Amino acid sequence: MSEQKFLYNENPYKKEHTGRIIGKSNELGIKVDELIFYPRGGGQPGDTGKLLLNGQCLKIIDTVKDAEGQVYLQTEEMSAIGNPINETMATQILDWDIRYKYMRTHTALHLLSVCLPFPVTGGQITCEKGRVDFDMPESPDKDELTDRLNDMVKADYAVSYEQISQKELRERPQLIKTMSVKPPQNVDFVRLVRIGTANSVIDLQPCGGTHVKSTAEIGKLSVSKIEKKGRMNRRVSVVLQD
Repeated sequence: MSEQKFLYNENPYKKEHTGRIIGKSNELGIKVDELIFYPRGGGQPGDTGKLLLNGQCLKIIDTVKDAEGQVYLQTEEMSAIGNPINETMATQILDWDIRYKYMRTHTALHLLSVCLPFPVTGGQITCEKGRVDFDMPESPDKDELTDRLNDMVKADYAVSYEQISQKELRERPQLIKTMSVKPPQNVDFVRLVRIGTANSVIDLQPCGGTHVKSTAEIGKLSVSKIEKKGRMNRRVSVVLQD
């Protein structure tokens, strides 16, 4: 199995990159060795965009992972791609405006989990909003929550990453906020996303998604809706204002 490099982990701001085709699946799509497209998972949609290949401009409609963790770019034009294509160079071009909105929203949801320190039972990001489901008995005040979130955005906290071993993670179970999605078990190290600094941590939790470099990039936001989804479940939706 050919190894892939997930460049979106190292540099989520990379909008275009040329990689090498290392596989093709009629069911899943095209496999590239160095990826800037983020695959669907953890509540974040798969990236879309274009792939320039052999003089063709293919529309990428989704990015997905298979059971082994290999990532594929899905296109409706698979039948138009000739064989063999392995070793062919191809240029990935992200739908950047959409990706950047996902990055801002995803980071905002981390702040939401700081404001509401309850177990997370689910979450989802779309182009319109982000939402998190919390295992909590009462609904918070929507306006107060909006104000607190915007204060954290204005504080311009840095967002950074570090690696933690599976052993360390087992010893620090408090880092895992999500009840519905667990960190991957088939890797030696798990990525942690930190908001703040090592000496002043605002949030620290396992996450494989894409994020902005600082909370100020999120921009103004609002809590658009708080819904009761069960006796102990509240769904909180957040919308970016620009």
